[in-house]
Order: sequence, then C-alpha cells, then structure tokens
Amino acid sequence: MQQTLLDYIPLEAKSLINNLISTDNLQVKVKAERKTRHGDYRKLPNGMHQITVNSNLNPYRFLITLIHEIAHLEAYQKFGSFIKPHGKEWKQTFQHLMLPFLCPEIFPNNLLPLLANHFKNPKASSDTDTRLALALKSYDAENDKTYVFEIPEGVTFKLYNGRIFRKGVKRRKRFECVELNSGKLYLFNPNAEVEVLE
Repeated sequence: MQQTLLDYIPLEAKSLINNLISTDNLQVKVKAERKTRHGDYRKLPNGMHQITVNSNLNPYRFLITLIHEIAHLEAYQKFGSFIKPHGKEWKQTFQHLMLPFLCPEIFPNNLLPLLANHFKNPKASSDTDTRLALALKSYDAENDKTYVFEIPEGVTFKLYNGRIFRKGVKRRKRFECVELNSGKLYLFNPNAEVEVLE
C-alpha cells in the first residue's frame, strides 16, 4: 500500500501511536476491506508479531482498531499466551492504552462521551456497542446501505454475501431475521448495514 500507517489515523494521534508501535518485532499491515473483521493480531512462527487493520475504516475507527490490536500484543507479552483473547487482562490493557487518546484534540466531541462509556468495559468489537457504532459510522464515506433498525418489520434485505433475510421482531437489543433460503432464524444488531430489496 502506498500510504503509510500514520496516514490513516487522526493527525494528533500520530506521535502517541509511533511510541506504541516502535518495537523491532512488530509488523503493522494495512489490508483491503474484510467483511468479518476490522483488524487482527497474531504471533508469527518466526517470533514476530503482526497486526493488520482494514484500509477502508474512517480515521477514528482505524485508530480504535489499531489500539485494540496493540492491546492484544501487550496483554500477550505481559500476561502470557493462556489468557482469554478478550478477557480481563486484555480489557485492562486496552483501557490503559486508550486513555491518552480520549481527548478533543484526537476525537470529535460527540464521540468522547460514547467512548468514555464504552471503555468502562470494552467489548471484543465496538460494533456491539450500538450507540458508539452508529456515531462512528457517521464518519464513514457515504454508501447506499440501510441499517437494520431503519427497516420496517417484514421487509426483505440482502447482505454483502448475497444472503437474503426477512426482518422480524425486536428482542431486547437485536432483531430476529429469517434467512429465506434456509428458513433459519438469525439475530442482527440494529446497526448492521444491509441492502433493502424492493
């Protein structure tokens, strides 16, 4: 990729990130969009550590994802390889690493309270925090997708992979949707982006 990693994050975060990634045995790669994840971390067989982050993320989501993956590396180095991937050790590490970034010089004011709330107990994916996910998506490039919560009950929609569903009722937080091909019931987060079918 032509752009360097630092081209993807907010300007004021660059020196802080440089400090976090300036280790000899870490490779950070920017990848093409992957539908199932924003980024990942793994220890390579040669002893190196690799972090990947999707190139299509807006600067704020890219930064959060990058720090999320750096937290995996630091938790692994500090606590060993037998911890749960998103367990208490990772959560504490993620909170600690994220704290210096939670300021108006880096994040817009409308995101800061949502981020502060999210980082009281960070989840494996910020997408499961509906309010934060919707606020972050407002900084994405325009697209023709619709959120599941905006679709009336009974309307059919298509996912990026071509699977077609009919929207059902809302449970506590998520919506029941039936896949038309198999008849199986799936639960969708309200902020899932889909294509409405006529």
